[in-house]
Amino acid sequence: MIKSKVLVVGGTGYIGKRIVKASLAAGHTTYVLQRPEIGLDIDKLHMLLSFKEQGARLVEASFSDHRSLVEAVKEVDVVICTMSGVHFRSHNILLQLKLVEAIKEAGNIKRFLPSEFGMDPALMGDAIEPGRVTFDEKMEVRKAIEEAHIPYTYISANCFSGYFVGNLSQLGTLVPPKDKVCLYGDGNVKVVYMDEDDVATYTIKSIDDPRTMNKTVYLRPPENIMTQRELIAKWENLKGTQLEKISISEQDFLSSMKEMDYAGQVGVGHFYHIFYEGCLTNFEIGQNAEEASALYPEVCYTRMDEYLKRFLN
Repeated sequence: MIKSKVLVVGGTGYIGKRIVKASLAAGHTTYVLQRPEIGLDIDKLHMLLSFKEQGARLVEASFSDHRSLVEAVKEVDVVICTMSGVHFRSHNILLQLKLVEAIKEAGNIKRFLPSEFGMDPALMGDAIEPGRVTFDEKMEVRKAIEEAHIPYTYISANCFSGYFVGNLSQLGTLVPPKDKVCLYGDGNVKVVYMDEDDVATYTIKSIDDPRTMNKTVYLRPPENIMTQRELIAKWENLKGTQLEKISISEQDFLSSMKEMDYAGQVGVGHFYHIFYEGCLTNFEIGQNAEEASALYPEVCYTRMDEYLKRFLN
């Protein structure tokens, strides 16, 4: 089978740079959008140039220039958008509507993967404010995609290890606590943790797969489904120490939002749905969806005890 040509939008971002790497590794002709808005961000420029050295092709286009977007899209078969949807970085989800219009006009795209990669927004209709804005906006983009009859795949990648594993799922830090660890409730709600490189690998595998056409692909490798307590135990076993565990009630956790800025409130809301409601695992995968590790058993995904080893002294 001829491999699709891929355009990555947001290729210098946290997930985007991994998607570019995985696409190149899988042998896809890979384009990366280079936006003039990069300005004087030399780190992004150097990353783009490094992609070029690795074999990627840079294509210039701007979200403020519809024609340039259409021409960029016409170069490829698949578009993967990885623009940020988190408030502590930048929040650009609705900017994708301009990309949807370009894809619609170009008329050649075999698959579009919008910027999702977290919780499934279709299941978050009862999410609390202000964090629900993330899900509402993603659903607005989905609506535009489906009304334009653009073939799609939605990737639900759950909890990125970089933000949820090394810190044992603690807010406000990225490294393991030394003495005490906060538990959300009793810490026994099942969560799904994913290494970001594995997210990219599974994503690229899905783009030419007819089984994932117009479906949601959940990344739920069985050995990475665990409770917060089980994650902490893995760290304690590796470290050979025990942490003091402090349980935070649901009410106290939600009350903590009052003292936070907007981005912090969004984060607390998302943590609440994950660790108290169990929104990543409290449903069965339905007819219009697939599970990635079942589709691609050949992928040797990173287990969380292996991931945690990098934090040992």
